[in-house]
Amino acid sequence: QVQLVESGGGLVQPGGSLRLSCAASGNIFSINAMGWYRQAPGKQRELVARITSSGSTNYGDSVKGRFTISRDNAKNTVALQMNSLEPEDTAVYYCYAHVMQHGTGWGAMWGQGTQVTVSS
Repeated sequence: QVQLVESGGGLVQPGGSLRLSCAASGNIFSINAMGWYRQAPGKQRELVARITSSGSTNYGDSVKGRFTISRDNAKNTVALQMNSLEPEDTAVYYCYAHVMQHGTGWGAMWGQGTQVTVSS
């Protein structure tokens, strides 16, 4: 079993900042990509940011220049620094990891989600 535990969500005013963190633990042999997706009410889940084990990153168009993803491979953690937040960033944010477990193949793992609300 692999668990992804997120933290750092909350309520912030427009223009403010938040930092999300996610830690993966359990039966982990290797992790390839890690990242963040979000889902707003009535909308499909969308990519926010993604980072590979070598440090290559890609971002959703709406967050480029405002959000920064980082990763600690030794600790199996990923973080998302969100600056200049806008009401449109309001959503549940999900941590994601592409994990190889001991004795099994690769699989996608998801956290339980953390709410980010941007409102005055």
